[in-house]
Amino acid sequence: MKTWVVSIIAGIGLLSCSVNKQAGRSTGTADTIKVLTYNIHHANPPSRKDYIDIDAIAAVINRVMPDVVALQEVDVHTDRSGRQLHQAEAIAAKTGMQAYFTKSIDYGGGEYGIAVLSRYPILTGKSHALPTAAGSGGEPRALCTTILQLPRGRKIMMASTHLDVQRNDSSRLMQIRAIKRIIEEAGIPAILAGDFNASENSATIRTLDSSFTRTCYSCAPTIPVENPKRAIDFIAFHPQGGATVLQHQVIPERYASDHLPVMAVLVIK
Repeated sequence: MKTWVVSIIAGIGLLSCSVNKQAGRSTGTADTIKVLTYNIHHANPPSRKDYIDIDAIAAVINRVMPDVVALQEVDVHTDRSGRQLHQAEAIAAKTGMQAYFTKSIDYGGGEYGIAVLSRYPILTGKSHALPTAAGSGGEPRALCTTILQLPRGRKIMMASTHLDVQRNDSSRLMQIRAIKRIIEEAGIPAILAGDFNASENSATIRTLDSSFTRTCYSCAPTIPVENPKRAIDFIAFHPQGGATVLQHQVIPERYASDHLPVMAVLVIK
């Protein structure tokens, strides 16, 4: 039984002005944080093969105006996206944020992985390799963690991840258990967001729910962008009961990526 109240004040659609005004501010003893998670498909719009559109990804973020962003499928100095292009840093520059990138794999002469963007100061960042089940053939996966300083001076962890994509969930289970351990050992409040490649009724998400509180339950689908059918992109908070959800939305942006972005507004006390 959840011990805190989740108030969902909007469904799929445009952001409300009242929440935009609250995002990133301190109120009394609480901090209000707007979080976005977005699998950006290496900034390649599905309708435009081999075309890289960093401006489209930045435009989505600038419309939502989040305080922190978890990015997945990020290219850094790859042949397909441009050897001079560090996608996380380029998106950060276009959105007025700081970036911390974590490599998951070597790819196309460069790196491919995940990132955190933040309007708050990034005090530290760390990259964590996640386990893959032996003999599964799964590609390496990672967790990107950053320690942020909020307006009232408290510290919080913001983490981004992208779990194994294979049908068998053995690697995903190993990975979510490793993530739980890493975050719990940090000993501070944490927001975890990303592409979990797992639906709500899966063992992976049940394991997540045993220690974290997600910003939605019976969540709206996030993939594919046209006629979406599955929710696999989530935002969650640790420890349970440490935050209240003011808003959760799946943003109906269908050009920039093959995933719909997910936004939530949290009040952290």
